[in-house]
Amino acid sequence: MTSSIQPVHVVGGGLAGSEAAWQLASAGVPVVLHEMRPVRGTEAHLTENLAELVCSNSFRSDDAQNNAVGVIHEEMRRAGSLIMRAADTHKLPAGGALAVDRHGFSAFVQETLLAHPLVELRREEVAGLPPEDWDSVILATGPLTSPALAEAVAKVTGEAELAFFDAIAPIVHHESIDMSIAWKQSRYDKGGPGGDGADYINCPMDKPQYEAFVAAVLAGDKTEFKEWEASTPYFNGCQPIEVIASTGPQTLRFGPMKPVGLRDPRTDRRPWAVVQLRQDNALGTLWNIVGFQTKLKHGEQTRIFRTIPGLQNAEFARLGGLHRNTFLNSPRLLDDTLRLKAMPRLRFAGQITGCEGYVESAAVGLMAGRFAAAERLGKTQHPPPNTTAMGAILGHITGGADATTFQPMNVNFGLFPPIEGSFKGKERKQAMAVRALADFDKWLAPT
Repeated sequence: MTSSIQPVHVVGGGLAGSEAAWQLASAGVPVVLHEMRPVRGTEAHLTENLAELVCSNSFRSDDAQNNAVGVIHEEMRRAGSLIMRAADTHKLPAGGALAVDRHGFSAFVQETLLAHPLVELRREEVAGLPPEDWDSVILATGPLTSPALAEAVAKVTGEAELAFFDAIAPIVHHESIDMSIAWKQSRYDKGGPGGDGADYINCPMDKPQYEAFVAAVLAGDKTEFKEWEASTPYFNGCQPIEVIASTGPQTLRFGPMKPVGLRDPRTDRRPWAVVQLRQDNALGTLWNIVGFQTKLKHGEQTRIFRTIPGLQNAEFARLGGLHRNTFLNSPRLLDDTLRLKAMPRLRFAGQITGCEGYVESAAVGLMAGRFAAAERLGKTQHPPPNTTAMGAILGHITGGADATTFQPMNVNFGLFPPIEGSFKGKERKQAMAVRALADFDKWLAPT
Protein backbone atom coordinates (compact mmCIF):
# COMPACT_ATOMS: atom_id res chain seq x y z
CA MET A 1 0.00 0.00 0.00
CA THR A 2 1.65 3.22 -1.13
CA SER A 3 -0.04 6.54 -0.43
CA SER A 4 0.75 9.84 1.21
CA ILE A 5 -2.60 9.62 3.00
CA GLN A 6 -2.51 7.78 6.33
CA PRO A 7 -4.71 4.68 6.40
CA VAL A 8 -7.95 4.29 8.26
CA HIS A 9 -8.12 1.07 10.27
CA VAL A 10 -11.30 -0.98 10.02
CA VAL A 11 -11.69 -3.68 12.66
CA GLY A 12 -14.03 -6.49 11.62
CA GLY A 13 -14.52 -8.05 8.20
CA GLY A 14 -18.27 -8.63 8.26
CA LEU A 15 -20.77 -6.83 6.08
CA ALA A 16 -20.35 -3.47 7.81
CA GLY A 17 -16.55 -3.59 7.93
CA SER A 18 -16.27 -4.78 4.34
CA GLU A 19 -18.59 -2.01 3.13
CA ALA A 20 -16.78 0.63 5.18
CA ALA A 21 -13.43 -0.50 3.74
CA TRP A 22 -14.82 -0.37 0.20
CA GLN A 23 -16.20 3.15 0.64
CA LEU A 24 -12.88 4.36 2.03
CA ALA A 25 -10.82 2.81 -0.75
CA SER A 26 -13.26 4.06 -3.39
CA ALA A 27 -12.74 7.58 -2.04
CA GLY A 28 -8.95 7.21 -2.40
CA VAL A 29 -8.21 6.57 1.29
CA PRO A 30 -5.96 3.61 2.20
CA VAL A 31 -7.54 0.99 4.47
CA VAL A 32 -6.12 -1.63 6.80
CA LEU A 33 -8.87 -4.18 7.38
CA HIS A 34 -8.39 -6.33 10.49
CA GLU A 35 -10.28 -9.65 10.69
CA MET A 36 -9.64 -12.01 13.59
CA ARG A 37 -10.87 -15.16 11.84
CA PRO A 38 -9.30 -17.73 11.54
CA VAL A 39 -6.85 -16.70 14.28
CA ARG A 40 -9.82 -16.52 16.63
CA GLY A 41 -13.15 -18.08 15.67
CA THR A 42 -16.69 -17.28 16.81
CA GLU A 43 -19.67 -19.36 17.90
CA ALA A 44 -21.53 -18.67 14.64
CA HIS A 45 -19.06 -18.37 11.75
CA LEU A 46 -18.15 -21.45 9.73
CA THR A 47 -15.46 -19.96 7.46
CA GLU A 48 -12.73 -17.33 7.51
CA ASN A 49 -14.29 -15.43 4.60
CA LEU A 50 -15.10 -11.75 4.72
CA ALA A 51 -18.82 -10.86 4.76
CA GLU A 52 -19.89 -14.37 5.74
CA LEU A 53 -23.66 -14.63 6.24
CA VAL A 54 -24.14 -16.52 9.49
CA CYS A 55 -27.93 -16.56 9.71
CA SER A 56 -30.47 -16.14 6.90
CA ASN A 57 -29.38 -15.68 3.29
CA SER A 58 -32.11 -13.09 2.71
CA PHE A 59 -31.67 -9.33 2.44
CA ARG A 60 -35.46 -9.13 2.79
CA SER A 61 -37.73 -7.03 0.56
CA ASP A 62 -36.24 -5.52 -2.60
CA ASP A 63 -39.32 -3.37 -3.25
CA ALA A 64 -38.04 0.22 -3.37
CA GLN A 65 -41.55 1.63 -3.88
CA ASN A 66 -43.42 0.15 -0.93
CA ASN A 67 -40.89 -1.13 1.62
CA ALA A 68 -38.28 0.73 3.67
CA VAL A 69 -35.82 -2.15 3.30
CA GLY A 70 -36.16 -1.95 -0.47
CA VAL A 71 -35.54 1.79 -0.25
CA ILE A 72 -32.29 1.28 1.67
CA HIS A 73 -31.26 -1.32 -0.93
CA GLU A 74 -31.68 1.29 -3.66
CA GLU A 75 -29.89 4.00 -1.68
CA MET A 76 -26.93 1.70 -1.19
CA ARG A 77 -26.82 0.83 -4.88
CA ARG A 78 -26.75 4.53 -5.74
CA ALA A 79 -23.89 5.03 -3.27
CA GLY A 80 -21.76 2.35 -4.98
CA SER A 81 -22.24 -0.31 -2.31
CA LEU A 82 -20.04 -3.39 -2.67
CA ILE A 83 -22.44 -5.42 -0.52
CA MET A 84 -25.37 -4.66 -2.82
CA ARG A 85 -23.30 -5.34 -5.94
CA ALA A 86 -22.35 -8.73 -4.50
CA ALA A 87 -25.99 -9.44 -3.58
CA ASP A 88 -27.28 -8.50 -7.02
CA THR A 89 -24.59 -10.62 -8.67
CA HIS A 90 -25.43 -13.70 -6.59
CA LYS A 91 -29.20 -13.35 -6.11
CA LEU A 92 -31.48 -16.37 -5.85
CA PRO A 93 -35.23 -16.76 -6.48
CA ALA A 94 -37.08 -15.56 -3.36
CA GLY A 95 -40.38 -13.96 -4.34
CA GLY A 96 -40.26 -10.25 -3.56
CA ALA A 97 -37.16 -10.66 -1.41
CA LEU A 98 -33.48 -10.40 -2.34
CA ALA A 99 -31.87 -13.68 -1.30
CA VAL A 100 -28.30 -14.63 -2.17
CA ASP A 101 -26.04 -17.62 -2.61
CA ARG A 102 -24.12 -17.12 0.63
CA HIS A 103 -20.84 -18.66 -0.59
CA GLY A 104 -20.76 -16.83 -3.91
CA PHE A 105 -21.72 -13.60 -2.17
CA SER A 106 -18.93 -13.81 0.40
CA ALA A 107 -16.32 -14.85 -2.16
CA PHE A 108 -17.27 -11.89 -4.38
CA VAL A 109 -16.89 -9.40 -1.53
CA GLN A 110 -13.53 -10.80 -0.44
CA GLU A 111 -12.07 -11.04 -3.95
CA THR A 112 -13.19 -7.52 -4.86
CA LEU A 113 -11.76 -5.98 -1.69
CA LEU A 114 -8.44 -7.79 -1.92
CA ALA A 115 -8.06 -6.75 -5.55
CA HIS A 116 -8.20 -3.06 -4.60
CA PRO A 117 -4.70 -1.55 -4.31
CA LEU A 118 -5.67 0.61 -1.31
CA VAL A 119 -6.95 -2.29 0.82
CA GLU A 120 -4.68 -4.32 3.08
CA LEU A 121 -6.13 -7.30 4.98
CA ARG A 122 -4.56 -8.37 8.27
CA ARG A 123 -5.70 -11.62 9.87
CA GLU A 124 -5.36 -10.75 13.54
CA GLU A 125 -7.42 -10.04 16.63
CA VAL A 126 -7.47 -6.49 17.94
CA ALA A 127 -7.56 -7.47 21.60
CA GLY A 128 -8.46 -4.31 23.45
CA LEU A 129 -8.56 -0.69 22.35
CA PRO A 130 -6.72 0.04 19.09
CA PRO A 131 -3.25 1.60 19.54
CA GLU A 132 -3.23 5.35 20.05
CA ASP A 133 -1.31 5.97 16.83
CA TRP A 134 -4.34 4.65 14.91
CA ASP A 135 -5.91 8.07 14.74
CA SER A 136 -8.95 6.98 12.70
CA VAL A 137 -10.58 3.64 13.42
CA ILE A 138 -13.91 2.08 12.48
CA LEU A 139 -14.94 -0.69 14.86
CA ALA A 140 -17.29 -2.98 12.94
CA THR A 141 -16.86 -6.07 15.06
CA GLY A 142 -20.50 -6.98 14.91
CA PRO A 143 -22.64 -8.96 17.31
CA LEU A 144 -19.76 -11.30 18.13
CA THR A 145 -17.24 -8.72 19.33
CA SER A 146 -14.31 -10.43 21.05
CA PRO A 147 -14.48 -10.28 24.86
CA ALA A 148 -11.24 -8.31 25.18
CA LEU A 149 -12.39 -5.56 22.84
CA ALA A 150 -15.90 -5.47 24.30
CA GLU A 151 -14.46 -5.07 27.79
CA ALA A 152 -12.16 -2.27 26.66
CA VAL A 153 -14.99 -0.40 24.98
CA ALA A 154 -17.16 -0.80 28.07
CA LYS A 155 -14.42 0.78 30.19
CA VAL A 156 -14.13 3.76 27.86
CA THR A 157 -17.87 4.35 27.61
CA GLY A 158 -18.70 3.72 31.23
CA GLU A 159 -21.74 1.79 30.02
CA ALA A 160 -22.64 -1.73 30.98
CA GLU A 161 -22.55 -4.11 28.03
CA LEU A 162 -25.92 -4.86 26.45
CA ALA A 163 -26.54 -8.18 24.74
CA PHE A 164 -29.20 -10.45 23.29
CA PHE A 165 -29.30 -13.76 21.45
CA ASP A 166 -29.58 -14.27 17.71
CA ALA A 167 -30.99 -17.66 16.78
CA ILE A 168 -29.98 -19.47 13.58
CA ALA A 169 -32.49 -21.34 11.38
CA PRO A 170 -31.88 -24.88 10.07
CA ILE A 171 -31.01 -25.72 6.45
CA VAL A 172 -32.45 -28.78 4.66
CA HIS A 173 -31.16 -30.74 1.66
CA HIS A 174 -33.65 -30.25 -1.18
CA GLU A 175 -33.58 -33.89 -2.29
CA SER A 176 -34.90 -34.96 1.12
CA ILE A 177 -38.08 -32.83 0.87
CA ASP A 178 -41.21 -34.76 -0.11
CA MET A 179 -42.60 -32.72 -3.01
CA SER A 180 -45.68 -34.94 -3.25
CA ILE A 181 -46.79 -33.13 -0.08
CA ALA A 182 -44.95 -29.81 -0.34
CA TRP A 183 -45.35 -27.41 -3.26
CA LYS A 184 -43.63 -24.32 -4.63
CA GLN A 185 -45.39 -20.96 -4.42
CA SER A 186 -44.70 -17.42 -3.22
CA ARG A 187 -47.37 -15.64 -1.20
CA TYR A 188 -49.99 -14.32 -3.61
CA ASP A 189 -47.74 -15.69 -6.40
CA LYS A 190 -45.58 -12.59 -6.05
CA GLY A 191 -42.39 -12.56 -8.10
CA GLY A 192 -39.24 -10.66 -7.27
CA PRO A 193 -35.56 -10.28 -8.22
CA GLY A 194 -34.53 -13.51 -9.93
CA GLY A 195 -37.85 -15.15 -9.06
CA ASP A 196 -40.95 -16.35 -10.87
CA GLY A 197 -43.69 -16.23 -8.22
CA ALA A 198 -43.07 -19.80 -7.05
CA ASP A 199 -39.92 -19.29 -5.03
CA TYR A 200 -40.73 -20.94 -1.70
CA ILE A 201 -41.34 -24.57 -0.82
CA ASN A 202 -44.46 -24.80 1.35
CA CYS A 203 -45.20 -27.58 3.82
CA PRO A 204 -48.89 -27.55 4.88
CA MET A 205 -50.40 -28.40 8.24
CA ASP A 206 -53.99 -28.97 9.25
CA LYS A 207 -55.19 -27.90 12.68
CA PRO A 208 -54.37 -31.14 14.58
CA GLN A 209 -50.90 -31.29 13.00
CA TYR A 210 -50.23 -27.66 13.89
CA GLU A 211 -51.36 -28.10 17.49
CA ALA A 212 -49.23 -31.23 17.89
CA PHE A 213 -46.23 -29.38 16.44
CA VAL A 214 -46.63 -26.42 18.81
CA ALA A 215 -46.92 -28.80 21.78
CA ALA A 216 -43.74 -30.62 20.71
CA VAL A 217 -41.82 -27.36 20.29
CA LEU A 218 -42.84 -26.17 23.73
CA ALA A 219 -42.00 -29.52 25.37
CA GLY A 220 -38.70 -30.10 23.53
CA ASP A 221 -35.34 -29.91 25.30
CA LYS A 222 -33.71 -26.52 24.83
CA THR A 223 -30.19 -25.17 25.15
CA GLU A 224 -29.47 -24.26 28.75
CA PHE A 225 -28.42 -20.73 29.54
CA LYS A 226 -25.34 -20.00 31.54
CA GLU A 227 -25.91 -17.96 34.67
CA TRP A 228 -24.59 -14.74 33.11
CA GLU A 229 -26.81 -15.23 30.06
CA ALA A 230 -30.11 -15.85 31.85
CA SER A 231 -31.39 -12.26 31.74
CA THR A 232 -30.22 -11.48 28.19
CA PRO A 233 -33.22 -10.41 26.06
CA TYR A 234 -34.01 -11.51 22.52
CA PHE A 235 -34.42 -9.09 19.63
CA ASN A 236 -38.07 -9.30 18.57
CA GLY A 237 -37.23 -9.75 14.89
CA CYS A 238 -35.13 -12.86 15.51
CA GLN A 239 -36.99 -14.71 18.25
CA PRO A 240 -36.69 -18.51 18.40
CA ILE A 241 -39.89 -20.32 17.42
CA GLU A 242 -40.28 -21.75 20.92
CA VAL A 243 -40.19 -18.24 22.40
CA ILE A 244 -42.87 -17.12 19.92
CA ALA A 245 -44.95 -20.24 20.64
CA SER A 246 -44.76 -19.63 24.38
CA THR A 247 -46.71 -16.38 24.00
CA GLY A 248 -49.86 -18.15 22.79
CA PRO A 249 -51.03 -21.21 20.83
CA GLN A 250 -51.82 -19.25 17.65
CA THR A 251 -48.78 -16.96 17.50
CA LEU A 252 -46.75 -19.15 15.15
CA ARG A 253 -49.54 -19.31 12.57
CA PHE A 254 -49.77 -15.53 12.66
CA GLY A 255 -45.97 -15.31 12.42
CA PRO A 256 -43.49 -17.52 10.52
CA MET A 257 -46.16 -20.19 9.86
CA LYS A 258 -48.88 -17.90 8.50
CA PRO A 259 -50.71 -19.44 5.52
CA VAL A 260 -52.06 -16.26 3.93
CA GLY A 261 -51.63 -15.94 0.16
CA LEU A 262 -51.01 -19.68 -0.24
CA ARG A 263 -53.19 -22.54 -1.54
CA ASP A 264 -52.43 -26.24 -1.24
CA PRO A 265 -52.78 -27.68 -4.78
CA ARG A 266 -53.88 -31.04 -3.34
CA THR A 267 -56.96 -29.54 -1.67
CA ASP A 268 -57.26 -26.20 -3.50
CA ARG A 269 -57.66 -24.62 -0.06
CA ARG A 270 -55.54 -22.51 2.25
CA PRO A 271 -53.89 -24.71 4.92
CA TRP A 272 -54.29 -24.07 8.63
CA ALA A 273 -50.57 -23.30 8.87
CA VAL A 274 -47.56 -23.49 6.55
CA VAL A 275 -43.84 -24.01 7.03
CA GLN A 276 -41.90 -22.25 4.26
CA LEU A 277 -38.42 -23.02 2.97
CA ARG A 278 -36.33 -20.59 0.89
CA GLN A 279 -33.50 -21.45 -1.50
CA ASP A 280 -30.13 -21.03 0.22
CA ASN A 281 -27.57 -21.66 -2.53
CA ALA A 282 -27.29 -21.10 -6.29
CA LEU A 283 -27.52 -24.80 -7.07
CA GLY A 284 -30.86 -25.06 -5.28
CA THR A 285 -29.64 -28.03 -3.24
CA LEU A 286 -30.01 -26.31 0.14
CA TRP A 287 -33.15 -24.65 1.54
CA ASN A 288 -33.50 -22.87 4.88
CA ILE A 289 -36.63 -23.07 7.00
CA VAL A 290 -37.90 -19.49 7.04
CA GLY A 291 -38.27 -17.93 10.49
CA PHE A 292 -37.35 -21.15 12.30
CA GLN A 293 -34.59 -19.79 14.49
CA THR A 294 -34.42 -22.06 17.51
CA LYS A 295 -32.63 -22.97 20.71
CA LEU A 296 -33.93 -26.54 20.68
CA LYS A 297 -31.17 -29.09 21.12
CA HIS A 298 -30.01 -30.65 17.87
CA GLY A 299 -31.55 -34.07 18.49
CA GLU A 300 -34.87 -32.44 19.31
CA GLN A 301 -34.75 -30.32 16.18
CA THR A 302 -34.33 -33.39 13.98
CA ARG A 303 -37.15 -35.24 15.75
CA ILE A 304 -39.64 -32.36 15.87
CA PHE A 305 -38.99 -30.85 12.44
CA ARG A 306 -39.47 -34.25 10.82
CA THR A 307 -43.06 -34.17 12.04
CA ILE A 308 -43.69 -31.36 9.52
CA PRO A 309 -45.57 -32.77 6.50
CA GLY A 310 -43.10 -32.93 3.61
CA LEU A 311 -40.08 -32.95 5.92
CA GLN A 312 -40.63 -36.43 7.41
CA ASN A 313 -37.42 -37.61 5.71
CA ALA A 314 -35.55 -34.32 5.96
CA GLU A 315 -31.77 -34.37 5.98
CA PHE A 316 -30.26 -31.28 7.59
CA ALA A 317 -27.18 -29.52 6.24
CA ARG A 318 -27.21 -27.30 9.33
CA LEU A 319 -29.29 -27.30 12.47
CA GLY A 320 -30.34 -24.22 14.38
CA GLY A 321 -28.33 -22.60 17.12
CA LEU A 322 -27.73 -19.49 19.21
CA HIS A 323 -25.07 -16.83 19.47
CA ARG A 324 -24.71 -13.83 21.68
CA ASN A 325 -25.11 -10.37 20.19
CA THR A 326 -23.41 -7.33 21.72
CA PHE A 327 -24.41 -3.73 21.02
CA LEU A 328 -23.79 -0.22 22.33
CA ASN A 329 -26.25 2.20 23.85
CA SER A 330 -25.60 4.29 20.76
CA PRO A 331 -28.08 7.15 21.40
CA ARG A 332 -26.05 8.01 24.47
CA LEU A 333 -22.56 7.15 23.22
CA LEU A 334 -22.25 8.10 19.53
CA ASP A 335 -22.43 11.41 17.66
CA ASP A 336 -24.26 11.83 14.37
CA THR A 337 -21.26 10.64 12.35
CA LEU A 338 -20.91 7.49 14.46
CA ARG A 339 -17.92 8.70 16.47
CA LEU A 340 -17.60 7.66 20.10
CA LYS A 341 -18.12 10.84 22.08
CA ALA A 342 -15.64 9.75 24.74
CA MET A 343 -12.94 8.94 22.14
CA PRO A 344 -13.66 10.55 18.74
CA ARG A 345 -10.87 8.69 16.91
CA LEU A 346 -13.12 5.63 17.18
CA ARG A 347 -16.17 5.19 14.98
CA PHE A 348 -18.58 2.30 15.19
CA ALA A 349 -20.47 0.59 12.40
CA GLY A 350 -22.81 -2.33 11.88
CA GLN A 351 -24.81 -4.30 14.38
CA ILE A 352 -22.70 -3.23 17.34
CA THR A 353 -24.34 0.20 16.94
CA GLY A 354 -27.80 -1.27 17.55
CA CYS A 355 -29.05 -1.50 14.00
CA GLU A 356 -30.47 -4.91 13.13
CA GLY A 357 -30.24 -6.85 9.89
CA TYR A 358 -27.70 -7.48 7.15
CA VAL A 359 -28.74 -4.51 5.04
CA GLU A 360 -28.93 -2.04 7.91
CA SER A 361 -25.53 -3.23 9.17
CA ALA A 362 -23.93 -2.74 5.77
CA ALA A 363 -25.64 0.64 5.34
CA VAL A 364 -24.23 1.91 8.63
CA GLY A 365 -20.83 0.61 7.50
CA LEU A 366 -21.26 2.54 4.26
CA MET A 367 -21.98 5.75 6.14
CA ALA A 368 -19.11 5.22 8.59
CA GLY A 369 -16.73 4.69 5.69
CA ARG A 370 -17.88 7.87 3.97
CA PHE A 371 -17.65 9.90 7.18
CA ALA A 372 -14.12 8.62 7.87
CA ALA A 373 -13.01 9.19 4.27
CA ALA A 374 -14.24 12.78 4.27
CA GLU A 375 -12.54 13.44 7.60
CA ARG A 376 -9.25 11.99 6.35
CA LEU A 377 -9.43 14.08 3.15
CA GLY A 378 -10.21 17.28 5.04
CA LYS A 379 -13.75 17.48 3.73
CA THR A 380 -17.13 17.70 5.42
CA GLN A 381 -19.67 14.92 5.02
CA HIS A 382 -22.96 15.70 6.70
CA PRO A 383 -25.25 12.81 7.70
CA PRO A 384 -27.93 11.93 5.14
CA PRO A 385 -31.27 13.64 5.86
CA ASN A 386 -33.67 11.72 8.07
CA THR A 387 -36.14 11.59 5.17
CA THR A 388 -33.88 8.93 3.61
CA ALA A 389 -33.74 5.32 4.76
CA MET A 390 -30.09 5.61 5.76
CA GLY A 391 -30.68 8.89 7.52
CA ALA A 392 -33.68 7.45 9.34
CA ILE A 393 -31.78 4.46 10.77
CA LEU A 394 -28.74 6.64 11.55
CA GLY A 395 -30.91 9.20 13.31
CA HIS A 396 -32.59 6.50 15.35
CA ILE A 397 -29.41 4.88 16.63
CA THR A 398 -27.56 8.15 17.29
CA GLY A 399 -30.24 10.04 19.14
CA GLY A 400 -33.75 9.38 17.88
CA ALA A 401 -34.23 6.40 20.16
CA ASP A 402 -34.78 6.61 23.91
CA ALA A 403 -31.41 5.75 25.46
CA THR A 404 -33.08 4.31 28.54
CA THR A 405 -34.98 1.67 26.56
CA PHE A 406 -32.75 1.33 23.48
CA GLN A 407 -33.01 -1.97 21.59
CA PRO A 408 -31.81 -2.99 18.09
CA MET A 409 -34.02 -1.82 15.25
CA ASN A 410 -34.59 -2.67 11.59
CA VAL A 411 -35.23 0.16 9.13
CA ASN A 412 -38.94 0.87 8.71
CA PHE A 413 -41.16 3.74 7.60
CA GLY A 414 -42.01 4.43 11.24
CA LEU A 415 -38.52 5.95 11.60
CA PHE A 416 -39.14 8.44 8.77
CA PRO A 417 -40.57 11.90 9.46
CA PRO A 418 -44.21 12.38 8.38
CA ILE A 419 -44.87 13.46 4.82
CA GLU A 420 -47.18 16.31 3.90
CA GLY A 421 -50.29 15.52 1.93
CA SER A 422 -53.41 13.40 2.28
CA PHE A 423 -51.72 10.09 1.54
CA LYS A 424 -53.20 6.88 2.92
CA GLY A 425 -51.93 3.35 3.29
CA LYS A 426 -49.71 2.22 0.41
CA GLU A 427 -49.78 5.69 -1.17
CA ARG A 428 -48.14 7.12 1.93
CA LYS A 429 -45.31 4.59 1.82
CA GLN A 430 -44.82 5.19 -1.88
CA ALA A 431 -44.64 8.93 -1.37
CA MET A 432 -42.11 8.49 1.43
CA ALA A 433 -40.03 6.21 -0.81
CA VAL A 434 -40.01 8.75 -3.65
CA ARG A 435 -39.00 11.51 -1.24
CA ALA A 436 -36.28 9.33 0.28
CA LEU A 437 -34.59 8.56 -3.02
CA ALA A 438 -34.82 12.15 -4.25
CA ASP A 439 -33.28 13.45 -1.02
CA PHE A 440 -30.63 10.73 -1.08
CA ASP A 441 -29.57 11.75 -4.59
CA LYS A 442 -29.16 15.32 -3.35
CA TRP A 443 -27.02 14.05 -0.46
CA LEU A 444 -24.79 12.14 -2.88
CA ALA A 445 -24.42 15.08 -5.27
CA PRO A 446 -20.99 16.78 -5.07
CA THR A 447 -21.01 20.20 -3.42
